[in-house]
Amino acid sequence: MSDEDGPQGSEGSDECDGGAGDPDSHPDAESAPDPEGVDRPDGTDHDWPVLDSQVEYETGWYTGGYDEVEQPDGSSKRYYWAELPDAAVVVSVLDGELLMVEQFRPTIREHCLELPAGIVESGESFADAGRRELREETGFEAEKCRLLQAVDCTTGLLRHRRGIVWAEGLEPARRKLDGSEFLAVRTVPVEEALETVREPPTNDATLEGILLARAEGLL
Repeated sequence: MSDEDGPQGSEGSDECDGGAGDPDSHPDAESAPDPEGVDRPDGTDHDWPVLDSQVEYETGWYTGGYDEVEQPDGSSKRYYWAELPDAAVVVSVLDGELLMVEQFRPTIREHCLELPAGIVESGESFADAGRRELREETGFEAEKCRLLQAVDCTTGLLRHRRGIVWAEGLEPARRKLDGSEFLAVRTVPVEEALETVREPPTNDATLEGILLARAEGLL
């Protein structure tokens, strides 16, 4: 995933296998439970009106700003946020091994072992983006991809969604890294994957993807 990509959105179907998928079948499309009759913490029935919203800076990679909101007690407060484009993270297995990439992350100044991942481009679903990123970063084309779960990340600070995608039916393809990607393809035995990625530095999206795939019975 390049830090030079600009903000985009996810608009397509969250399944890619040469045919149209059904977005309503995925967890992120489900309706929230009916809150009627449910006891709530103090203040959660308040809409927190937005009194002011300001963008303070734009980087081409993300936007930063704040919303000034009215809190349940009538006071106002600024809540700062950063808005990033959606991203897809890909879980896939090749000959009994989890397909991963290793790259240096300047933000934490560490080499990280991660699942392939990247930005969702305009018009893509999470599954479409996952399939493309898998091919570009690892050189493997997936016959089928499907969204396991979309999550809102670091909700106290970020406006950013991440889709965990399962890919299968891998075949060799042309690898195509962009100009800011310097990474190596790695594989880890499935039975060792969780223990391996828990070794620092631990990448949140990678740990999340492996745990979710295990919960789905895929690993």
